[in-house]
Amino acid sequence: MEITEVMAELVVQIGVIIFAVRACGRLVKRIGIPPVLGELLAGVIIGPYALGGIPLPGFPKGVFPEGIGLAVSPELYGFATVASIILLFVSGLETDMGLFLRYSVAGGIIGLGGVLFSFVFGAFTGVLFLKAPFMDPRCLFMGILSTATSVGITARILSDQKKMDSPEGVTILAAAVFDDVLGIIMLAVVLGIVAFVSGGQGALNAGGVLLIAGKAFGIWLGATALALIFARRIAGFVKIFKRALDFSILALGIALLLAGIFEKQGLAMIIGAYIAGLAFSKTDIAPVIQERIRGLYEFFVPIFFAVMGMMVNIRDIFSAPALVIGGVYTCAAVFAKIIGCGGPALLLGFNRRGGLRIGAGMVPRGEVALIIAGIGLSSRILDNRLFAVIIVMTFITTLAAPPLLNLALKIPGPGTRKPVKGNNSASAMWEFSSDEIAVIVTDTLLKDLRAEGFFLQRMNIDDKLIQARKDNSVLSITKQDKILTIETAQEDLPFAKTAVFEVFLRLNDAIQKLKDSSDPKAMKKELLDKDGRARGELLSVITPDCISLSLRGQTKEEVITELVDILADQGKLDNRDEVLADVFERERSMSTGMQQGIALPHAKTAGVTEISVAVGIKPEGIDFDALDGEKSRLFILVVSPRKISGPHIQLLAAIGAVLQDDIIREEVIGASSPEEAAALLRKGR
Repeated sequence: MEITEVMAELVVQIGVIIFAVRACGRLVKRIGIPPVLGELLAGVIIGPYALGGIPLPGFPKGVFPEGIGLAVSPELYGFATVASIILLFVSGLETDMGLFLRYSVAGGIIGLGGVLFSFVFGAFTGVLFLKAPFMDPRCLFMGILSTATSVGITARILSDQKKMDSPEGVTILAAAVFDDVLGIIMLAVVLGIVAFVSGGQGALNAGGVLLIAGKAFGIWLGATALALIFARRIAGFVKIFKRALDFSILALGIALLLAGIFEKQGLAMIIGAYIAGLAFSKTDIAPVIQERIRGLYEFFVPIFFAVMGMMVNIRDIFSAPALVIGGVYTCAAVFAKIIGCGGPALLLGFNRRGGLRIGAGMVPRGEVALIIAGIGLSSRILDNRLFAVIIVMTFITTLAAPPLLNLALKIPGPGTRKPVKGNNSASAMWEFSSDEIAVIVTDTLLKDLRAEGFFLQRMNIDDKLIQARKDNSVLSITKQDKILTIETAQEDLPFAKTAVFEVFLRLNDAIQKLKDSSDPKAMKKELLDKDGRARGELLSVITPDCISLSLRGQTKEEVITELVDILADQGKLDNRDEVLADVFERERSMSTGMQQGIALPHAKTAGVTEISVAVGIKPEGIDFDALDGEKSRLFILVVSPRKISGPHIQLLAAIGAVLQDDIIREEVIGASSPEEAAALLRKGR
């Protein structure tokens, strides 16, 4: 096949994947299932063993024909490999090494117990069904695959149940940090053992295992130590490139280089990527890197999950052996975490309730398990049947974890044998007038907490849940739309309220200084400019069905309400009352009455999903608090979705530019039909 044909096929495949993962991810999220499972399911549906293998015009073997040796083409698998590196790089960025080194001895012991029990249970499941020795590469991979924990799901449940700062919640999140690091180390050890066994270098005794483990651990520890020691110098090097986007991409470039070097040394690429993330997590540019590569993350990572789904043969999943092995393997994975994490908890001051909650919180598997499974499949260690078993385990543990943890949390009584700080939890909530203000307050608060010596841990790149920890103080901070919530122990609540109060004072002072140094009314007079850009494609959202030539309202409030109702009657609004409230809120900050009889009420709101415009005309005019003191006769309401980017300000400027033409403005006011008024307003230059 010619290279151009291969590339054409690849870009079509990526395009199909993008639409499939977005649709399935959004669908499953609506019913309370993590989007990652929807993306995985999308891959199963469009893969070569399902719809992707159906012949179509131009695609005689289907859009996703089965590859040689793998279910997908090498080119598409290459995209998935890059995605796995980005995923583990971000995981490293989000790992708080200070927390790992300084806090929660209980978390370390519990994390270690969970990893060891999961590895042993998983490997012995392989021994039982594969009739193979414990050191068989397949058994070792089944062991390592069951160790990973997806703590983002657990964190969301703890937050919803107001248990983030409980002894169990704090311990689970601390254990998850250890769990991630220990899982990566064990992967390095297993890969070393697999390389030895696969290389036909003879029998492997206990001494050989220890030697390989020591070598793998030594390489990991040495590379991690060097990365952390030279982290600031590495960050200083990439910061030579001044733009945040430039040095963020270079940081990812370092992750790619380190990933390739580790692969060349017989270790997995993801280990190198994770270490690169750990190094940058200790620097001041870590949050900047996270923000700047977010677009790459959201593009590549769903492709990875889809490709993993494509490798699943549906017939293998529903075959009797796969269902039996998958069921036993899943049960082993669940009980391993409950026993391996909950058991040590009993020795560390928790009772049975607390141990069960901690064990249940560590049950969900996710991203790392899928990456390791992909490594096993691509290296021929795992076959399609075992890969299907692993997918079954990942699905079930992720789906079972929320109800299991919720049930454990609902068991009455404390989780510790003795009363401890954190059982008496309390929360405080602040609701702001806009999402923008909530963002500013939250960002300023997080900056202040870092300055106070708190460690901040985000649950994942997309999560709005952040945990701040210092000594025995734990604050769980959540921002949802306009609302900021802090959950903490009762004795730490005064500190949390004081921190937010200090933020209020500083921001209020800054806003007052901004008011003193600017004149909004003078600036407003310069907004309408007939030389401004009035692009026709922007003005095309003005339609005759949303135009009234004879408004009935006699006051500003009545006119705005009438315009909003025009949009509501045409089915343009999702929430009429919310749109009306947001437009009034914008109007209270400063009137949108301009000069020359024009008023442009507008707002960004969660009450619409697409930009919408309503036009109203009242030839005799009303008082709209216009800049020139004259009555307003032409009213154009613009409402745009708050969370979706769009040309809101550009549209306002375009409308203003058109209406600065005296002839067009008067013709619109005197229009004989909505169609005529719409045509005049759409006269973009």
